[in-house]
Amino acid sequence: MTVTTIDFPDKFDYSIQSIAVPGTKRPGQTAHYRNALYGLVDVDVLPTLPDIFDNGYNINPDSRLLGHRPLVSNNPLKFGPYVWQTYKQVDGRRRRIGSALHRLFSQGELQGEDLQTVGIWSVNRPEWQLVELALHAYNKVGVGLYDTLGKDSVEYIINHAHLSIIFTTVDHIPALLKLAPKVAVMKMIVSFDELSQDARKALVAWGETVGVQVKEFSEFEKYGEEQLMPPIPVSPDTVASLCYTSGTTSQPKGVVLTHGNLASSAYSNMFGMEYSPNTSVLSYLPLAHIYERVVELTTLAIGGCIGFSTGDNLRLLEDAQMLKPHFFPAVPRVLNRVYQSAMAAGNVPGLKGALFRAAVRAKLDQYHATGVSTHPFWDALVFRKVRAVLGGNLLLVSTGSAPISAEVIDFLKIALFCEITEGYGMTENCGVCTHTFKADPKCGGTIGPPQPVNELKLVDVPSMNYTVEDKPNPRGELCVRGPNCFTRYYKDEKNTRDTLQDGWIHTGDVAEVDPQGRFKIVDRVKNIMKLSQGEYVALEKIENMYVACPLVQQIFVHGDSLQSYLLAVLIPDPVTLAPLVSRVLGEKVTSDDIPALEKAIKDPRVVAQVLTVLNKEAMKNRLAGFETIKRLHISLDPFSIEDNTLTPTFKVRRKDAFAKYATELQALYALGEPNSDASKL
Repeated sequence: MTVTTIDFPDKFDYSIQSIAVPGTKRPGQTAHYRNALYGLVDVDVLPTLPDIFDNGYNINPDSRLLGHRPLVSNNPLKFGPYVWQTYKQVDGRRRRIGSALHRLFSQGELQGEDLQTVGIWSVNRPEWQLVELALHAYNKVGVGLYDTLGKDSVEYIINHAHLSIIFTTVDHIPALLKLAPKVAVMKMIVSFDELSQDARKALVAWGETVGVQVKEFSEFEKYGEEQLMPPIPVSPDTVASLCYTSGTTSQPKGVVLTHGNLASSAYSNMFGMEYSPNTSVLSYLPLAHIYERVVELTTLAIGGCIGFSTGDNLRLLEDAQMLKPHFFPAVPRVLNRVYQSAMAAGNVPGLKGALFRAAVRAKLDQYHATGVSTHPFWDALVFRKVRAVLGGNLLLVSTGSAPISAEVIDFLKIALFCEITEGYGMTENCGVCTHTFKADPKCGGTIGPPQPVNELKLVDVPSMNYTVEDKPNPRGELCVRGPNCFTRYYKDEKNTRDTLQDGWIHTGDVAEVDPQGRFKIVDRVKNIMKLSQGEYVALEKIENMYVACPLVQQIFVHGDSLQSYLLAVLIPDPVTLAPLVSRVLGEKVTSDDIPALEKAIKDPRVVAQVLTVLNKEAMKNRLAGFETIKRLHISLDPFSIEDNTLTPTFKVRRKDAFAKYATELQALYALGEPNSDASKL
């Protein structure tokens, strides 16, 4: 019997979205919260990843599953319409790929350590899912590598995960062969792309010199056809994936995820969502990230189909208009640009602009009063053009990975007139923890109640003055447990102990829970935060880089998860500031002339020159672009123990430092991102 989605009720009391389990409150902790609508559900109905595939397959084996746009011209670059493989065709191919892998491991040509691991280093494409589905069916462990990873991270993950085989695209093969002397475990590279005769000859010969076989995907699949064997049974506790989190202050951590973890996450997403067979999703967010992985597993579970983008961000809208997806998973960076583009196009002088503003006002008023995001008149007159940008068939847009403002969420709900849910998750819980309820008119700015497979609680963070007794809402570190939650980091007992305590994942995020039972992220326990485009930044690490600059006496780097760039408050050393000011202004200013320095640090020319000096320091320390300071406030009023902005050990108290300069920092963000172009998606 197939498992179907569980509908959201037509009528629901949004004032009670999660419930506190009686008798679970403890000193310094809230009670355990569960989803008020679905409770804590049984996940045994779809216990493993092969069960997820079989569920979709059994709905209709002849339904389309994996689609791509073939390249039809290089000059000019042009892609054709989507070409599809059915569930039945994919089933045959996953069996051939899985049989080949199992045979090679059995013969010793490929070798595992404690796990038989297989790497995938590629942009999203059908072959990625073909390999992934083969791994699920033949008890192998997948390791996804971000397509943009640098060689140091690739080297680390290959050695750490003991990857003896890597499936990849042709552009990565030279980099892998160059790394071969440092990654002796790697024995085989399989190219997703067809190689020209000359390229194949050269790469195979190069591989022979470093002890690595280079094969084409078609060749590998043909070998599997000759070795065909049935799938290998797995259990919910069988390891399915090592998912590496992005390292900021240390090497990436390998999160061990089981079949049960991933399958329960996909099943959880089937509650309250308008999925149906033939639902299509556009695949463009990196499959190496847990968010996209679970989105596509959920699509498989309900018999839907996955259309892969061309991999060119400039063609994303073209891909959407070609596929016309029903489901569009997104991140704030993408949705912010849709919002900015729509506002720029509509908010113009004259009748057109007046109609747009009237339409926005009318629909927002209706939505906030009723939760209804459609309007027959305004949708036909104004918003169908906005909706058409993403294909015109959207039923659901999800956003995660970083926070998004309530203003943007509410506008997109009425402009795209579809459901938009904001969720929260992390690799350690398979990207599934909370998400907002359908048609909740006041959920903007929150992450909603717990998912049906999870329990949540908040725990005091005394060092940051967050407690579960705070008014009006309890606040504390967000902790989560459930069948979707990991049990260990790979070969990393210390971080496992730090993150998993008494069976609960301590997320490192500070949250509050409102009277309706919706959660909201308000801070980080550790000073690692995520920018709006999804990049993690370690603020203290960045400060430590900049503080080495002679100009810097103290520095406070600030990021906002609704923004894509960093600001800073700089307390300069007057001794080094004075010569810089003298050069810029063309007049002598001494380090003890405080009134002159106070005046100078307000001069845009001085600020620009100081920022140039800091940027040189950033380049010297090889900071990434998103880790560099883009706007700067300079002050001669240092952080101190007396005003509570410094600890007794002279570390900046981030919360108090921000409070001291909140007005100045907010004014800098109001100026917008330097050199930004909001008109491009």
